[in-house]
Amino acid sequence: MPGMELLSPAGGMEQLRAAVRFGADAVYGGLNRFGLRAAAGNFSWEQLEETLSIVHGAGKRFYLTLNILPYDDELEDLAADAARACDMGVDAAIVSDLGAFALLRQRVPGLALHVSTQANVMNAAAAQVFVDMGAQRIVVSRELSLGRIAALKKQLPPEVQIEAFVHGAMCMAHSGRCMLSDHLAGRGGNRGACAQPCRWQYTVVEAKRPGENIPVLEDERGTYLFSAYDLNMLSHLPELREAGVSSLKIEGRMKTGYYVAGVTGVYRRALDLLYESEEAYRAALPELQRELRKVSHRASNTGFYFGAPQPSSGADGFSQTMEFSGRILGMREGALLVEVKNRFHVGDPLEALTPEGPRAFAVSRIIREDTGESVDFVSVAGQRVLLPVEFTAGAGDYLRGPNRNHRMDTGEKNDAGH
Repeated sequence: MPGMELLSPAGGMEQLRAAVRFGADAVYGGLNRFGLRAAAGNFSWEQLEETLSIVHGAGKRFYLTLNILPYDDELEDLAADAARACDMGVDAAIVSDLGAFALLRQRVPGLALHVSTQANVMNAAAAQVFVDMGAQRIVVSRELSLGRIAALKKQLPPEVQIEAFVHGAMCMAHSGRCMLSDHLAGRGGNRGACAQPCRWQYTVVEAKRPGENIPVLEDERGTYLFSAYDLNMLSHLPELREAGVSSLKIEGRMKTGYYVAGVTGVYRRALDLLYESEEAYRAALPELQRELRKVSHRASNTGFYFGAPQPSSGADGFSQTMEFSGRILGMREGALLVEVKNRFHVGDPLEALTPEGPRAFAVSRIIREDTGESVDFVSVAGQRVLLPVEFTAGAGDYLRGPNRNHRMDTGEKNDAGH
């Protein structure tokens, strides 16, 4: 593969189409079981067939997540699903459990296997065990620094690929192996049903002062003791390349199509600029970082890549500078055909989010598709309207407008590294 692979998440068909359209080289997603994201839309077998047609038709790859930690009575069904998916043409399966990995290697020898980050590969010896069993790729533990990733890569056969997360939500537990949800909500995080109690607000109660809640870490929005900052490595793609990372993974199988499109598009543009020249990439970084803040995100840092993450915890709720206003269905006589999601008015400054980047414009007219009537505003979700513009956009692009409830980010660490 030329350069580094850009690997995007897909929790359903809309996200899959967004990832492909906005520049992912590969997409990962799960079936309705064994995929560690039980609450995502996921893919039925019929949808998987359609997915593979879309992905392979675009010259991309699809990796199936089979990274649940299975019980004995689930292994046969997991192997059967893997065999069926292999016959359908998935490009690889992502597996975390050692026993499941060994079983799939035996039962489905034609299926390429990637070792999930849930396997917690922290050293070359562990990686080599999986390689000896037939692994083609190691998704390294999120707790490794760039220096340790580079050292690990050098000790493996050159054909073994290294995949690493570069963007999205992080877990306060070691590579996601958390038990908080099991204990506090009765929902197994390692079974795909995490209730995300690390994102809840907490207080401390002192033994001699029952009923008196003491804040642990507080601002005007609440108390967040365990909530990890998002990961953002956009400003460090050359270092990832130097460390030998083959695939850049975006987290987010629970995210919307708008999110997948926005983040994938930014990393695609950044990688293309980097392949052109590092100077062009560096010059574009400030604007590309602003683009990332237009989609839903928490304050971010660089995770463990340069040492312990700073700040280590305390990320509060989501923020975004722009909101999803509608889906662009195509062009009609010089106008965008839009399926409305959120209200906008004549005169509002909007953007069409396209694979080439955003196209800003002011709304001059809003024309109802069903009646041809011009209106001053539109607010009914699902309604279709025409917006005259002086550029072109395509089906699968997104319309967005200023987020009127936006608050300024206070914890961004993107450009400073730490």
